[in-house]
Formats: sequence, C-alpha cells, structure tokens
Amino acid sequence: MTDARVELLDRALVEEAAKKSGLLWVRIADASDRALWQVWHDGAVLVVGEGAEQPLHGLADGQTTVLTARSKDKWGRLVAWPVRVEELAPGSEAWTAAVAELKAKRLNSPDHETVTERWARESRVLRLVPTGGSVQNPDAMPDASHAAAPLPTVATTRRPAPAALPRLLFGRRRRRS
Repeated sequence: MTDARVELLDRALVEEAAKKSGLLWVRIADASDRALWQVWHDGAVLVVGEGAEQPLHGLADGQTTVLTARSKDKWGRLVAWPVRVEELAPGSEAWTAAVAELKAKRLNSPDHETVTERWARESRVLRLVPTGGSVQNPDAMPDASHAAAPLPTVATTRRPAPAALPRLLFGRRRRRS
C-alpha cells in the first residue's frame, strides 16, 4: 500500500472513531488520561469545559497532547492520535460554530436555552486539531495495558455484606408440608 493511502485510511479511522464515540481520553501533562465529552466537527474534536461543565485543567492553548478513542463493539482502545489544543475566543465565528455543534449534542443541560451565554461567560471551548497520523491503531498497539487505579474518593466504601442480605434479596424458601 502506498504511503498516501495508508495516511488516508489512518485519518478515516481517527475521524470515524471520534464521530462514533461520545467520550475520548485525553493525556494530561501529569501522564494521566481523563475522559472528555466531545463532538467531532470540521476535522477536529470540540470540547467545552470549566464552570459548570467538565474540568479542562491541564489543557492550554498551543499545547500538544494525545487523544484515545475506544472501539464501540469491543470497548477496547482502538486508536490514539496527537492533537494541538486551540482555545476559541468567545463570540468569534469559530466559537459560534463550535458552540452550535456542542449545544446540539449536549444532554441534560439545566439551562438549554441560555447555555450559550453561560459558556461564553464561564467556560472554555477548545478545538483539538489532529497534527499527524495515529500513534496507536489496530496494527500498532503497545504491550502494556494502560490500566490505571481509580482515584481515591470518600464516596466508595468497602464493608462486609450484611448477613441478612441473601435472605432479603432471594427471600426465604418455604417448606412444603
């Protein structure tokens, strides 16, 4: 296969994976990955964050990072590619087009009618533009699992199950006389 054809197939894989996935994982400066809700539009990934939206700390204008998408059928890592972060200025033509796409795909927004004004006031809209071919794809996957331990939180507890729990869940078996 020619290099141009491989590059075209690689670009198509990145685009399809990003279009079909509502979440992508972004590599943050401290080498951890964070899931981000996103929309693919006009050759790039769009994300909105800060304020009442998802956190974007660790992503700055002009920075380069890596995005990872999973397979919709197998749920495993499908493709990872490098991107350049572009922060869009509120009110600009690019920002307006990006916000229109993001607003259309935003689920469960508490203020759907005024979300655009809220995003202009308190959030950042980023455009993550691919800068090259994939660094991981079905033909070139790393041997390591990349699994990470969950972040510590007070919301999870680990206690023994109460002794009565099986009886409550499954009921008592009645004996036939």
